[in-house]
Amino acid sequence: MTTIPPVVPPLPRVSLYARNLPVSSATVWLRAGWHDLTRDPLPSLLYGLFVFLLSAALIVGLVVLEWDFAIFPVLAGFLILAPALAIGLYDKSRSLEEGRPVSLRHMLMPRAQSGGQILFTGAMLCGLLLLWMRAAVLIYALFFGVRPFPGFNHIVQMLFATPTGLAMLLVGSAVGGLFAAFAFAISAFSIPMMLDRRLDSLTAMGTSWALVWNNLPALLVWGAVVLALFVLSVATGMIGLIVVFPWLGHATWHAYRAICR
Repeated sequence: MTTIPPVVPPLPRVSLYARNLPVSSATVWLRAGWHDLTRDPLPSLLYGLFVFLLSAALIVGLVVLEWDFAIFPVLAGFLILAPALAIGLYDKSRSLEEGRPVSLRHMLMPRAQSGGQILFTGAMLCGLLLLWMRAAVLIYALFFGVRPFPGFNHIVQMLFATPTGLAMLLVGSAVGGLFAAFAFAISAFSIPMMLDRRLDSLTAMGTSWALVWNNLPALLVWGAVVLALFVLSVATGMIGLIVVFPWLGHATWHAYRAICR
């Protein structure tokens, strides 16, 4: 009589991308980012000033062109492009790690290991921003038809004091959240990865997606911290970006180091 051997349970599957990070990792990255910011702070603050002036010029340009209806979508879309704009800050953190001198010139013209591949990722993020802008206009048209933008004096009342406005806020936030989540997943680590390693854009974005998905609790907290600090910067008339943007840029580099080890 043939004896059937006992069934051995399968070994647990080990994810190549899971790092088992605690949800408090964001505070560690923020402390490390602040340390990089305060070490030779002038280049980082000038970088933040450049981002602030660029943002302010864009908003003023929209107002002058009477495209003020696009200001809110543009502010929301800033989070899509931010990882690409912060590449110089990643370069400074890398230079500090390697003991190399830091200069604003090197931060504004960083040399990525992946060469032009990083431009492809930036172009994809720009395309995603344009797609979000079109989606925001369509959402407004679905709820308010061809009614012209009422201006900032009346927009708050229209959005928060009417059922139609509240419904548009709900739908717009949901759609914008999907765009932001996708952009965060593909760019959170792909930009610093291509600065640090020689690989193609699609591989970097796919790896970034996998790392975010497999370390979701810690990165959800990190995303919430980034959003909260950005909202705080907007509340200061974007002036807060002078400090907040370089702080988050340096912190993102340390998040990359912790996850892409």
